[in-house]
Amino acid sequence: MTRPLTYSNTKGRIDTPFARKVYAVVAKIPKGKVMTYGQVAKKAGNPGAARAVGSIMSHNYNPKIPCHRVVRSDGKIGNYNRGGSKRKLEILREEGYR
Repeated sequence: MTRPLTYSNTKGRIDTPFARKVYAVVAKIPKGKVMTYGQVAKKAGNPGAARAVGSIMSHNYNPKIPCHRVVRSDGKIGNYNRGGSKRKLEILREEGYR
């Protein structure tokens, strides 16, 4: 059974049980470290939901959820909803990611 996405009133933030698990996982990624969308999906309980994690992160504007620390599994940095991939890489480097 597919559940419809629901959104809160905070800039379209996705608010589903799975999204809340994703936010909890991403909130624990330390500075200077990254996880892939697939790793986050697996840790949140749905290993096949990497694309859903990307969608959830694209709607995240909560500064306590460091979505810039979630990257693609092919080694590319991925997009960032607050400045694009260039800004995402700048923030990661400022945090000590290499």
